Amino acid sequence: MRGQAPPRTTSRRRSAVRAATAAAAAVALLPVFTAAQPATAGQPSSGALQRAFADASRRYQVPQSVLMGVAYLESRWDGHGGAPSVSGGYGPMHLTDLRTAIADSPAAKLPAEAQGDPRGDTSRPMKATAEPAGAPATFPASSLTARRAATLTGLSESAIRQNAADNVAGGAALLAADQKALGHPLDADPADWSGAVARYSGAATTAAAADFTGDVFQTIRDGEARTTDAGQRVVLAARPGTEPRSAQLTALGLPAADTANTECPPTVACSWVPAPYEQYGTDPTDYGNHDLADRPQDSSIDYIVIHDTEATWDTTMGLVQDPTYLGWHYTVKSSDGEIAQHMATKDVGWHAGNWYINSKSIGVEHEGFLADPDAWYTESMYRDSARLVRYLADRYHIPLDRQHILGHDNVPGTTPSTVASMHTDPGPYWDWAHYFQLLGAPIHPTAGPDAKVVTIDPAYQSNQPAYTGCVTAGQACAPHGSTAIHLYTAPSTSAPLVKDIGLHTTGGDSTIDVNDTGARASTGQQYVVAGRQGDWTAIWYLGQEAWFESPAHQPVAVGAQGMVATPRPGLTSVPVYGRAYPEASAYPANVPVQAQTPLQYTLPAGQSYVVGGRTLGEYFYSTTFDTSQQAWVKGKEAYYEIQFGQRVAYVKASDVVLHHA
Repeated sequence: MRGQAPPRTTSRRRSAVRAATAAAAAVALLPVFTAAQPATAGQPSSGALQRAFADASRRYQVPQSVLMGVAYLESRWDGHGGAPSVSGGYGPMHLTDLRTAIADSPAAKLPAEAQGDPRGDTSRPMKATAEPAGAPATFPASSLTARRAATLTGLSESAIRQNAADNVAGGAALLAADQKALGHPLDADPADWSGAVARYSGAATTAAAADFTGDVFQTIRDGEARTTDAGQRVVLAARPGTEPRSAQLTALGLPAADTANTECPPTVACSWVPAPYEQYGTDPTDYGNHDLADRPQDSSIDYIVIHDTEATWDTTMGLVQDPTYLGWHYTVKSSDGEIAQHMATKDVGWHAGNWYINSKSIGVEHEGFLADPDAWYTESMYRDSARLVRYLADRYHIPLDRQHILGHDNVPGTTPSTVASMHTDPGPYWDWAHYFQLLGAPIHPTAGPDAKVVTIDPAYQSNQPAYTGCVTAGQACAPHGSTAIHLYTAPSTSAPLVKDIGLHTTGGDSTIDVNDTGARASTGQQYVVAGRQGDWTAIWYLGQEAWFESPAHQPVAVGAQGMVATPRPGLTSVPVYGRAYPEASAYPANVPVQAQTPLQYTLPAGQSYVVGGRTLGEYFYSTTFDTSQQAWVKGKEAYYEIQFGQRVAYVKASDVVLHHA
């Protein structure tokens, strides 16, 4: 029931998927959900993983720096409790066994989910969505590398998947076998292993192979050190000056990607996989799967929205090329970070469920599943996504902060009736702190511990709030590092969670369901402090006090400063909006006026919320295939974007006053 937990709206594609047969859903989507496992599954005592790299290096005559560099790009040396990635990869070396990952997946048992209009435009009706095609009858070799590793080592496939040392040995055996097959010696010079490293990635194009190999060798040059998800301290000493041999990559004979229309930085592998703009029926409103525009000439691009696909790469590529489906700008692949661009950034995609945000944003999808923390996002994906987003942010002057680099779960509903159907990806397991570090804008304190503004910043791996519903509604998710914290009505974990009246409309309380965003704050988001009591801090959140525990020895928030908005003197409260639409007088006669409908929340007197920016009301009118009927309606009424709950919102500038906190 919705009163007990919100609808599981992790993706606008999930409901279409559930319409397929159970077998087709399990194979076509491959959401490799796994039963709860301890975070240390397959990992021996502290220091053993470092020894495993050294032992495998000696046994298979692979330079240890190469072995560790490859593993870092695949997994950051994490074991993920023996659970597979979205592409069926296991262990530190990301050895793939997609067949087993599918067989173990309870995807077909998941309930149907609500679906909102991803265009977020109430001026035209919702269109039916396509169903994915069935999976191919065979699996590519790149999806079954664990089997090959087992053959080369004499170990069982189960051991390769579940035991970290065996997984490392399997990865070393694969590298050595590929090195021999390519006709190169098993020598100690990392550069001589460039071709084997590129082949290990499974990349389908020269650019993707070069991108992965370049990152591996950068890791070798710079060195790395970190504590893994199983508490293993691993160190790779830097080897300055180590460079890959480009001739070895060229010799692999991989095809070149179609890059003719791409808008990507030169440091990533990017290909053009176009989303079709075409009319598919006699009705001119039946077209897809995006809108043509000329941004930023028409309008500024103010946001980049981070999504996960809730589907595998192949399924996603099929959906985005369907004119009856939805379109977004980019998709990032799990296994090697390859990026596909689907439409020009000047055009408007249908991806965020809020038409104002759609018209002002670029949508970036990532192969993954929010409710499965161990269908994990690879380091290659994080790195190439960050390079793309940094490039786009520089190009369109988008601030690198959490009010402009949004998760889909931060996008507000447009009207009260749409709030409960807004989507919740990429979810609480997306590592925002690591992502912003890669963006070159690391989250850090900008004020002292007693500041009136805080930035949420828990330590990802040790922050493991309880969630339910990853596999079965009401059942506990596996313990896992998280980017989010729970918020309570009082300074106690036994107090009820704060309530989001937009999600829980029938009187029920917020829950710890993985898709319930009603009592959640995430890394990088900023809030005004409402009070402090011992180790507890209260913030203003959805018009109420919300408490979280932040002990001095393990804080989950740091001091910050910024502009905040509070109601103008004399006002008891002000309305809050999910979009910044123009005043009625701004609309030309041929464009229907879109009401400035407030959400069900208010901002009460005495409360303050952090401001992300100022904007004028705007509406992109585009309802038919004939682009000559389009109009950009620009108003004079100003709004401020605020961090209101887990999602952003808007207040009219005439309703509030700003001050620096």
